[in-house]
Amino acid sequence: MRNESLQFLRTLVNTPSPTGHEARGLRVWKDYAKDYAEETYSDAYGNSVAVLNQGAGKRLMLAAHADEIALSVNYITTEGFIHVRRSGGVDAAITKAQRVTVHAAKGPVLGVVGNVAPHLMKTEGDPKPPKIHELFIDIGVGSRDEATKLVRIGDPITLNDEFELMRNHLAVARAFDNRIGTWSVAETLRLLKPHAKKLKIEVCAVANIQEEVGLLGARQIAYSLKPDTALVVDVTHATDYPTVDQRQHGDIRLGSGPALTHGGPNHAEVVARLESVAISRKIPLQHEAMSNSSGTDTDVIFWTRGGIPSALVSLPLRYMHSPVETCHLGDLEQIPELLAAFALSLKAGEEFRIPV
Repeated sequence: MRNESLQFLRTLVNTPSPTGHEARGLRVWKDYAKDYAEETYSDAYGNSVAVLNQGAGKRLMLAAHADEIALSVNYITTEGFIHVRRSGGVDAAITKAQRVTVHAAKGPVLGVVGNVAPHLMKTEGDPKPPKIHELFIDIGVGSRDEATKLVRIGDPITLNDEFELMRNHLAVARAFDNRIGTWSVAETLRLLKPHAKKLKIEVCAVANIQEEVGLLGARQIAYSLKPDTALVVDVTHATDYPTVDQRQHGDIRLGSGPALTHGGPNHAEVVARLESVAISRKIPLQHEAMSNSSGTDTDVIFWTRGGIPSALVSLPLRYMHSPVETCHLGDLEQIPELLAAFALSLKAGEEFRIPV
């Protein structure tokens, strides 16, 4: 991977972007994307857009959500311990004994999620996983009054795990979901900019908010931007490690390329074009069958304003919604290559319609 692109990925992943509080991560994204766009802007809630080939016919939206799962301060005990509320799909069991940062108005506050030693616990039978309200954070104070001088109810909390490179082009981080998506759409603009004169369309790269709590930002920006076609970038579950049942979850592997989803909101003609350009550019693809929903922004973008032809491009990811999300950088590099090839394949005035 290009050094500048790798550094952008590292900075983007390491910048806290808890759902509902994405501003810091969005500033990093816009600062990078502006070098490859004619205009960048944000709406009232922070959904951010970078535009290339502005005003050139039909509009292609490349969308990815900027938020990560997180916790928030929910209750402070008399002794100054913090109980939390979940923001998105946080697993309480793996959150115990983690270092965290409370992102308070007066500055970051370091804390630890408390974990009672097994010597002090008396249980009959197998221990039960904790519930989210049973977790507590120790920020090193002795009273509620001392704690409230540092934090307040509603302050977001993120884990402190950061980006690291492993062997064989693998990387690990707490929040690849979905900083890899916003990285991909910005990188697509970088690849397209030298070929802007060949583009027959306007391209809008979007970093949208609050996917993890209801696909909310995508609803807002798809409605206001009115794209003619949309490609969504997110993560999907790699199933190439122990205990995952491929009969149930399919066969998706790290290092075998991005994944396309078939069915549901994924427009068959848009998917077919992605497959065609992948073949022409020798980009390997993997394939997933649609369940009742994709669980991504594609689910709400495709029905906006009467229907936007859409498709989902996913990065295989091991250990999703954990502090050790793991991906293959080769798979990731191929996503902006695929999106750029798709954009360059579009003809002036071209529309995607299901033949009936």
